[in-house]
Amino acid sequence: MKWFFKLPRKQAAILALIFCNIIWGAASPIFKWSLQDIPLFVLAYFRFFIASILLFPIASRNSLIIHRQDWGKILGFALSGVTFNITFFFLGLKLAPSINAPIIASAGPIFLLLASIIFLKENPKRKKIIGMLISLLGVFVIIGRPLIENGFAISGMLGNIFILMATFGAVGHTIFCKQLSHKYPANTITFWAFIIGTVTFLPFFINESLSTPWIINLDIRGYVGLVFGSVLSSFIAYSLYSWAIARIDASEAGIFTYIDPVAATIIAIPLLGEIPTPLFILGTLFVFGGIFVAEGRLHYHPFHRLRYEPDSINP
Repeated sequence: MKWFFKLPRKQAAILALIFCNIIWGAASPIFKWSLQDIPLFVLAYFRFFIASILLFPIASRNSLIIHRQDWGKILGFALSGVTFNITFFFLGLKLAPSINAPIIASAGPIFLLLASIIFLKENPKRKKIIGMLISLLGVFVIIGRPLIENGFAISGMLGNIFILMATFGAVGHTIFCKQLSHKYPANTITFWAFIIGTVTFLPFFINESLSTPWIINLDIRGYVGLVFGSVLSSFIAYSLYSWAIARIDASEAGIFTYIDPVAATIIAIPLLGEIPTPLFILGTLFVFGGIFVAEGRLHYHPFHRLRYEPDSINP
């Protein structure tokens, strides 16, 4: 890992974001598989409870003190990125195909773009805005798939809407993270987000534990979900994301979500037997067509950013 720390700061941040989105892309089929065995809020609670324990020794090396005026932002960061996002993400996965999740999440950059203009005063190019609007059209095709393929399939449609709502939470997470990342170490704000998320999931975890004997029937699916969720998807990915977002424009961070569909499809086909349908492929083409319009060529996005670029944001 020494080579990673020798990279220019912006290149290291880009590599970290690519790694995070590979993990989060794989997360949708893995979590859908796990939720066949373990209750939703049990998985959510233990995911962040275990991740908090793992993160504490690292975060405690820095000051865990948050200034009073920043607690509102910490709460917003935790409630949007953990409580809201994970709740609706898991609800959506129980009702919709897992490969839908990363495509729908691709709407995140357009909402993130608008939020970054309003709150962070960033000034993206017109071409990027047009490209992201085309990508958003592709997302709407994915959301409307149940109506076209199965008639009025309320469960699939509702699952897609839940995943879209989770995407709004992810946008809020990024905006709050950007506002906090220059004042506090990444591990500090991530630790508090995990603690707050754990507390908010606790009542629902207790309710599910009292009503479902999940621990008796737990099998490999549940254990994989717990380990993947707490170690990779939470402890490692959230920490890297919080560190990286301080070193890149917030509007650019959403670009890396386009890696997610590739990782999700590669995992979902053998694990869940989810085969992309013609409408799914059409929606995906719109999404990546938007990338082409925004960046000029597909292979220029997002891995081209690993080439040397002077650091434009303070660490």
